[in-house]
Amino acid sequence: MLGDIPESEKQRIIEDAKAKGVRFVDLEFVDILGTPKMCEVTVERLPDVLEDGTWFDGSSIEGFARIAESDMFLIPDTTTWAVLPWTGGKTARLICDVYVDEKTPFVGDPRSVLKRQLARAKAMGFDYKVGPELEFFLFKGMNGDGGMEAVQVHDNAGYFDLATRDAAFDLRQEIVPALEKMGLKIERSHHEVAQGQHEIGFFYGDALSIADSVMTYKTTVKTLSKKYGLYASFMPKPVFGINGSGMHVHQSLWKDGNNAFYDGADPYQLSGLAKNFIAGVMAHARAVAAITNPTVNSYKRLVPGYEAPVYVCWGRINRSALIRIPRNLAGREKGARIECRFPDPSCNPYLAFAAMLAAGLDGIEKKLEPPKPVEERVYGYEEEKRRNLGIGTLPTSLQEASRAFEADETIKKAMGEHLSAMILRAQKNDWDNYITQVTPWEKERYFGVL
Repeated sequence: MLGDIPESEKQRIIEDAKAKGVRFVDLEFVDILGTPKMCEVTVERLPDVLEDGTWFDGSSIEGFARIAESDMFLIPDTTTWAVLPWTGGKTARLICDVYVDEKTPFVGDPRSVLKRQLARAKAMGFDYKVGPELEFFLFKGMNGDGGMEAVQVHDNAGYFDLATRDAAFDLRQEIVPALEKMGLKIERSHHEVAQGQHEIGFFYGDALSIADSVMTYKTTVKTLSKKYGLYASFMPKPVFGINGSGMHVHQSLWKDGNNAFYDGADPYQLSGLAKNFIAGVMAHARAVAAITNPTVNSYKRLVPGYEAPVYVCWGRINRSALIRIPRNLAGREKGARIECRFPDPSCNPYLAFAAMLAAGLDGIEKKLEPPKPVEERVYGYEEEKRRNLGIGTLPTSLQEASRAFEADETIKKAMGEHLSAMILRAQKNDWDNYITQVTPWEKERYFGVL
C-alpha cells in the first residue's frame, strides 16, 4: 500500500523523470486474460500518483468489478519504473497493483494472485525463480487493425539461421537494446524452427519481476515490429502445418540462497523435493492447462508431431514430455531446474506462474512421487503402452481444460474464488462462440459434396 513506498524511492523516480525529460507516465496493469491496460498521466501528476495512487473505473475491465463496484485503485510498484525507448524519452511507465481502496488488494488482480502464491512459498521457506522462453511470429501483409487479410509469414528461414536468411535480424537488434534499457537481462535472440518465428530469451529471476518482464517483452516486440511494417503475434498456432509458439518455463525453488532442486548425487542432479514438485505439476497438469494454455487456439498447438508436449510424463532427452530436465554441468548447483514445456505465450504470466507454483507446492506438501522418467519419444507409443506406463494426456480442447480446472480445488484455490469464476466464464464464452462458427475447413470439406 502507499505508505510502503519509501520517500527516497519516490524522489528517485521524480528526479529520473526530470533528468530524462519525461512528459507522460503510463500506469499499467493487466486483466485476467493477460491483456495489458493502462491510463496515462502527465509528469506533473507523478508526485501525486506516487503519494496517493489513482482511482479508475474497473467495471469495463475483463474479470474485474461489476458496475455497482466499479471504483478501483492503482498503486504503482516503483521497482518497475522505466522510460519507454521508442518514445524518445517522452513517456515512462509504472506497473501497478490493483486495489479496491488504498489499503485493500483486489483479489482478482493477477499480480496479487501471484503474490499470494509467492507468499505461500515463502512461508514454506522457498523463493520461486523462473525463466520463460517466449516464441512469436512476424507477419507481413497485415491490414491496419491486425486482421488476417493476405497474411504471410515474414521469412522462410529456420532454426538459428544467419542474417542472410533471417529477415528480422535488424528488428531483433533494435528490440534487444530496448528491452535492456527497460531492465531486462537478455540471454540471446535467434530465429526459431518455423518460418517467420523468433525467440528472445531473458535470464532467470524471481517470478514476480519475470512476469512483469513478460508483459514488457510482449509490448516491446509488438510496438517495434510496427516500425518495420510487421505484425508480431503471440498466438500459439497461427499457421497450419508448421510449429506453433510455446512459452517453456524453466523453474526452481531456492532456500537460504541455495538451489533446493539440486542434488549432485542424483543422476538427474535433482533433489527429492524437486521430484515432489514435478509430481505436483503432473498431478494437476490438466487443470493447470486452463491457465497456461487458456485459448481455443492453444489446443491446435498441443498435438503430436510439432515438438509441443501432449503427454503427462517427464525426462531429460524426451522433448515430447510435459516436463524436461535440462542438462546441467556437474557441480553447478544454480543450473538445476525443471522445464515445463506445455505453457504458451497466450497465457497471463502472473496466473501461469501462480498455477504451476501452486501445483508444485501441493506435490511437496503431500510428498508426491513422480513415475519413472520416460526417455523415449512418446508420440510413437500405442495407447495401451502409454496406459500401462501411467502416461496421461493433456486436454485436447479448451472445454476439456476448463472442466479439469473446475474440478481441481487446489488450482481453483490458488486462483481465488472471484478469478476462478471469471476464468471459467470467459473460457465458456470463447468455447461457445468457437463451436458455433462455420470454418473455412468445413466449407472446403463439405460444401461441394453435400
